[in-house]
Amino acid sequence: MADVTFSPSSAALARPKRPNPVLHFIRKQPLGFIGFLIILIYFGLAFGAYWISPFHPEEIDFAAMLAAPSREHPMGTDQYGRDVFSRLVYGARTAMAVGILSALLGCTAGALIGATSGYFGGRIDNIIQRVVDIMLAFPIIVLAMVVVAVLGKNLLFGVDMNLIIAIALPMVPKMARIARSSTLSIAQMPYIDAARAAGYGHTRIILRHITPNIVAPYLVMVTAFIAQAILLEASLSFLGLGVTEPTPAWGLMLSGASADFYKAAPWMIMFPGLAITLAVFAFNLFGDSLRDWLDPKMKG
Repeated sequence: MADVTFSPSSAALARPKRPNPVLHFIRKQPLGFIGFLIILIYFGLAFGAYWISPFHPEEIDFAAMLAAPSREHPMGTDQYGRDVFSRLVYGARTAMAVGILSALLGCTAGALIGATSGYFGGRIDNIIQRVVDIMLAFPIIVLAMVVVAVLGKNLLFGVDMNLIIAIALPMVPKMARIARSSTLSIAQMPYIDAARAAGYGHTRIILRHITPNIVAPYLVMVTAFIAQAILLEASLSFLGLGVTEPTPAWGLMLSGASADFYKAAPWMIMFPGLAITLAVFAFNLFGDSLRDWLDPKMKG
């Protein structure tokens, strides 16, 4: 009896090898990868602040007030003799926590509201969109200031949850608009009609069939909103409505230094300002690259 050998079919041989998504992103979006590396550095500073900072961020040394950058104090000291580098490192923890939690809360709420609005349409869609229009009419900083003033402070595990809500709220209408536009096209797909015919409820269809299909714009908006949240938190802290002393925060460091010590101790302004600028730049760079990478029209 002759030996029978099996060879792979031509279809299997012709099947292209799927590229590694990480390597593909690095190759297609090198600037986005640079932004991602900067973000990782900030996360490393936030999680390793206890081991990285040479001093406690609240340690006062009146003998070293307004000391210029040196080997002992690489970024100098502030008006209370506190080490600027240590406060900058611990400030990364505040910025990352507030930025990420605010962006996730705002984008998740906006995605659910937008998906509900686009799915039901009619009067429900009209009511939701008018509320969204009213929220979009307010400047972001003004809306956040109003929410902070109304809610006050509510510390939970050292994080002001009301501050996070105040920063997340202005993000909701923008994400709701994007989610609604995506839902309007998805709701016309045959599998949505099949789900309705199978007797699935509206909640199941929205959560199981529509929401997963708007993950790509959701991820892009989260990265963009983290940068916006970091900048908004710094602005509120600068105005005295966000993080308060002695908690280290970048905006608070600028608030205490800009008016009285910008000539005598410029490092008190320069280093926190650079930290905010670089963080916002990194998240925006990564978000733009992620958008281009996930967009099918941009893939060659």
